[in-house]
Amino acid sequence: MTSRLYHTEPYQTHFEARVVEELTWYGRPAVVLDRTAFYPASGGQPADHGVLDGVPVVDVVARESDGAIVHVLSQELSDQTVAGQVDWERRFDHMQQHTGQHILSAAFEKELGAETVGFHLGGDSSTIDLDVPGLKMEDVEPVEALANEMVWADREVAVRFVGWDALAALCVEPPPDVEGPVRLIVIPGPRGEAGTEFDVNPCGGTHVARTGEIGTVKIVGLEHRGDQTRVTFLCGGRALRDYGDKSHVIDELTGRLTVGYWELDEAVERLREENKELRRSERELRQRLLDAEAVRLVESAEARGPYRLVSRVWQGRSPDELRILARKLAEHSAVVALLFTIDERTHLCFARAEDLTLDMNLLVQDACRRLHGRGGGRAQVAQGSAPATDVSEVERVVSELLTGLGPL
Repeated sequence: MTSRLYHTEPYQTHFEARVVEELTWYGRPAVVLDRTAFYPASGGQPADHGVLDGVPVVDVVARESDGAIVHVLSQELSDQTVAGQVDWERRFDHMQQHTGQHILSAAFEKELGAETVGFHLGGDSSTIDLDVPGLKMEDVEPVEALANEMVWADREVAVRFVGWDALAALCVEPPPDVEGPVRLIVIPGPRGEAGTEFDVNPCGGTHVARTGEIGTVKIVGLEHRGDQTRVTFLCGGRALRDYGDKSHVIDELTGRLTVGYWELDEAVERLREENKELRRSERELRQRLLDAEAVRLVESAEARGPYRLVSRVWQGRSPDELRILARKLAEHSAVVALLFTIDERTHLCFARAEDLTLDMNLLVQDACRRLHGRGGGRAQVAQGSAPATDVSEVERVVSELLTGLGPL
């Protein structure tokens, strides 16, 4: 069994140890030491990073078979006695988030009777899963306030190793698969009276020595997951960075809109309404322009027997406009429309008037076959797409289609 220094000395980041086993862990070199300050990934908390004799430690894992701590390395070590150094910035961040989680979970239980059934400490944010559905932000505001009251009370975060009898007396459920003494994290209540602990929980993670080191606890998101609610939160340095990022965004927006931050919601609503009106006007104008364009195209249509042929190839025109224009052309008697647009792909839409019998579906399939694409639709209107090509190639295909149809 590796001696776990982080259990009793979470602030210790430098140590010396002896290599007791060298191995390969999923293709990477790894070692087991007789003692370590590196925390292995477990209980929702990621592993520590750092170096052993200058060699980066890329992962730390507790081996299930014997509890040994496996240090996964970027390369092999050369000595049997090594000096280790834990990445303190990463370690302290995890200590803030994990201790904050204890306080936040206890606050949820006290304020809402909600129990934590899951915890994950991520690289950017952390989450807890609660056994209650449909929580809203207004529901969690008193929870956040209570959690921060505990942070600012700057209570000691005590670590105790107790037997199972003591757990029963404290009404604490023992963790699964743990033999011998159980490690408890104990956070006294705001006034510190005996028997009024704010939180007592079995936990093997790393924690700050006093709640004040958490800085602040901020809930930043709620996600409804069936009969549970997932709470996303930030503590300490993460909360400060988040505040700074959002403050910068607010400053940028208020400067551009020339309003105070307290007026942003009204300014955004005005912009939203103006945008809706502009989009409505743009749609109406676009429809009128397409109506006029359709009329012009029909007026210049090529007469082919009893039919009027409109064949055009555009570059960069949207497929949506192509479809709208084809349908508008088909509203005119005796019109056959063969329309193409070329951007990242070649798009085509064929349509004909109701008083005609030509099958646009078969014609589109023939065109797509010649252009190495796919398409289809109904007898009156069909569409397809193919790899991008040049205008001359599309014109050649149109010529072949018309030749194959014979005189219209």
